[in-house]
Amino acid sequence: MGRIERAINIFGVLLPFGAFVLAIVLAWGSLVTAEALAIAAIMYVITGLGITVGFHRLLAHRAFVARPAVRLALAGAGTMAMMGGPVRWVTNHRKHHAFADEDGDPHSPHLTGMGGLRGALAGLYHAHLGWIFSGGRAAKERYARDLIDDPIARFVDRTAGAWVLLGMALPFGAGWALGGTLEAALIGLLWGGPARVFIGHHMTFSINSLCHFMGGRRFDTGDESRNLVWLAPLSLGEAWHNNHHAFPTSAFHGLRRSDVDPGGWLIAGFERLGLVSDVNRVSPDRQRRKLRGRGSGQP
Repeated sequence: MGRIERAINIFGVLLPFGAFVLAIVLAWGSLVTAEALAIAAIMYVITGLGITVGFHRLLAHRAFVARPAVRLALAGAGTMAMMGGPVRWVTNHRKHHAFADEDGDPHSPHLTGMGGLRGALAGLYHAHLGWIFSGGRAAKERYARDLIDDPIARFVDRTAGAWVLLGMALPFGAGWALGGTLEAALIGLLWGGPARVFIGHHMTFSINSLCHFMGGRRFDTGDESRNLVWLAPLSLGEAWHNNHHAFPTSAFHGLRRSDVDPGGWLIAGFERLGLVSDVNRVSPDRQRRKLRGRGSGQP
């Protein structure tokens, strides 16, 4: 990893953290509004769905086919999450699946070579955040050749900076529209921009770390992927991670009616509207054949 890329990564992690701390300090001093929190929540859902439905299920695993406008909107929303453009994100994720919890996995928590509490903490740090600053990143030409050749993904990737700015402009404009003052616009920007980015970052990072470390293992996957029930609603369905590793091309990470999977609900809604097609579903029979110990280790 070059110095410039490392510096960008450090800035991209520290800026949202500083903004989140500032937002909490201001909230403690009552300088926060219900409108600003609503803006943050809406932006979190938009960009979070851009990651789970756009970057992850559509682009990385081709779990469904989307019309060009939907493909563009989802890729753009994911880029507003400030985790890089779609090509780099997909590249690293596909390498993770190719070497899940084995040498070559960019962010497994199980490869430190240390045991005990020290090894567990070191592994969790690496999987959650440390891997971003290390070398050995995946090659785009090997893992994302289809996206390099895809005009929509290539366009969004090349204009990633503009999408990030849009992700800041929208909460600023919403704050201005709702509050009518520059102060309201700036508070809307703070909460709906970098503070929201901080929360979104660490929610996604938690899938890499916590969901390979704790939780239930419903399916036999040959790796340490886990389902973390309490994290599923907050991660918009991403925390059904053992389900996902068992059936990577499934459009739905929640495989039972009781599984909270907002990303899957959005895909189902798009399907009803005719905006997506070829939605990949896993039959109950396929699920039964892959159950771990006849369903032990659930959920």
